[in-house]
This record gives sequence, C-alpha cells and structure tokens, in this order.
Amino acid sequence: MKRVLALAVLLAAAPAAAATLPNPNWPAPADRGEALLRNSVLTAHNRARAQFGVPAVSWNQELAAGALAHAQYMAATGVYGHDQTPGRRRKSGENLWRGQRGLFSYDVMIGVMVDEARHFRPGAFPDNSVNGDWHAVAHYTQIVWPTTTEVGCALASSATTDYFVCRYAPTGNKDGFYLSANRGDPLAALSAGTKLAEGGN
Repeated sequence: MKRVLALAVLLAAAPAAAATLPNPNWPAPADRGEALLRNSVLTAHNRARAQFGVPAVSWNQELAAGALAHAQYMAATGVYGHDQTPGRRRKSGENLWRGQRGLFSYDVMIGVMVDEARHFRPGAFPDNSVNGDWHAVAHYTQIVWPTTTEVGCALASSATTDYFVCRYAPTGNKDGFYLSANRGDPLAALSAGTKLAEGGN
C-alpha cells in the first residue's frame, strides 16, 4: 500500500527520544546493503507475525528481484504506485514505501508498516481498521497474513527519493477471509468463491 513517511522528524527532541531519529547514523546517511536489508526485513516481519500468532516467513530471491524491478521503475519515472502488470497481484502481494533519499533506515521503512497494527481490528477483510479505512492497515495485514510464507524486498533510488518495495507469496489481503490474531484457524473463508481485494496491493 502507498504511504509517504512524513519528514517532520523531531530532531530537536531530547536525547532520550533518539528512537524518533530517521536512522542511527543521523545526520549521516542510513546504512545500506543487501545483507542488512534482508536481515531487517525478516526480523521485523517475523517479530510482527509471532506477535500475531502466525508462522514466520522466509526470504525469496525471486520475489526480491521483482521488487527491485518495480522499485527501479518508480525511481526512473517518479511514478509512485503498485505494479500494474497483468497477473502480478495473483502471484504476489506488494507493500510500498518512499522517503527522502538516504535518510531513513530499513527498520524505519518497515516499522511504518508494522505500526499500522494500532489501527487493526479483527474482522472479515477488508473490514479490519478501527477507523473504517482498510488502507490504514493494509501494509500490516499483508505482513501478518497467515497463508503468506515468503517475502522479498528491495530498494532503488532517484536523485532525491528512496523507493522501497516488498513482495509476498502467496498473496494476502483477500476479501472475505476473517483475519484475527491467535485463532486456532487464523484464516477462515466466510463464503465460497473468495475473490482478491479489488483495491488490494
């Protein structure tokens, strides 16, 4: 799902509020690298999934390659949005993030998505947001979707902007499935012929 992380970081706050910094190196650029990205993604995703009561995901390099291709497309064109390639949505779910180039750590990028948990409520997808807007939790629901088993993410940059993409398989965020933490059967179809969310990611 689309989400622009606001750049109004409270840098004048007291040292005790260091967690609000965009990266541990501030004001230097955030650390980058494939191994760090992979570790950050799996750690954050699997922590969130454990808290939700669903199995961990593993890294899939093919998903990461697809994520990189779309991140590079956005970086080259400046067009921020989900990959509209026909059939992509049936093969993999997708989460997006963008922010000022070099400023934010991978942990912040993923943390924005995981933080949507505070808006989550159990229910039949897409009725899973306390404010009634499923977009407010759609990154998070894909991250903890019980039948998703693999993830792959990548980052690409323009002169000014970082574009971060995660791909998921099997695809999550499916209409008509009841999503709730720590259920015996955490994902149960409520009706036959379940379809993918029309506004899904």
